[in-house]
Amino acid sequence: MANQHHCEAFSTLEELFAASDAVVVAAPTSQHHPVAAAALDAGCHVLVEKPLAISLVEADDLIARADAAGRFLAVGHVERFNPVVRACRHLMDDPRFLTCIRLARFQPRGTDVGVTLDLMIHDIDLVLGLVDSPVKSFEAIGIPLITDTVDMANARLTFENGAIADVSASRASMQPTRELRVFQESGYFSLDLAAGRGEFHRRRLPPPRLEDPATASLADFVERMVIEGDGGEPLRAELEAFVAGVNGLPSDVVTGREGREALEVALNISREIERYHHATAQHS
Repeated sequence: MANQHHCEAFSTLEELFAASDAVVVAAPTSQHHPVAAAALDAGCHVLVEKPLAISLVEADDLIARADAAGRFLAVGHVERFNPVVRACRHLMDDPRFLTCIRLARFQPRGTDVGVTLDLMIHDIDLVLGLVDSPVKSFEAIGIPLITDTVDMANARLTFENGAIADVSASRASMQPTRELRVFQESGYFSLDLAAGRGEFHRRRLPPPRLEDPATASLADFVERMVIEGDGGEPLRAELEAFVAGVNGLPSDVVTGREGREALEVALNISREIERYHHATAQHS
């Protein structure tokens, strides 16, 4: 593989870290902490694929190691770099209700954790980046279908500012789907994250004065804007943002602390699902 991609192969992580200024940790989730910790201790800047770790203790340890070493720690929440999200982000203003649907075909990779940490955390991070308010409460339900952990889950997040987000994820679906809908006072967005395109249905202001309201149609009150991403590769954009952060330049990459915030919400959702199953088992 190294010959194919014209790069150098290393026999050990220690050799790799010694030869690197920055690394990407794309190991199984359960190995994120030990690998990233070793890289930070070796003096490397680190981008850890989502989620940052499997526990807040591990996440806090990585953040502390990065701070102590003066190294940049980022988390690979690549959906923030989806072209259609970036194309309309400047139009989003104080979202009040959001729905996220992420359905994937089953793949053994990633099943060392439940679907909340495997898939849903993508949309948790998106929602946290769009709603400028702390999460106030959680409601969640989930079931195992293929593995011993939760494979399908739905969660409702209520924020302190009154906004609500419904997030659904499945890794046992026949038809892959990645959709985001955002409702705000000025209109609503319907985004196909997989296709990289969407629409913004924006209220016409001021409202039109119609001679005959009986003949009015939705188009009289709502302007339909087609949104197309630039076709850019999200992973490339994320890596470029990581390099910018390493060099102390402005960067949109998810920081370690932001990644911890998404992890905390995901773990709270997982606990709420476990609590529901425990209560159901007691009453059965």
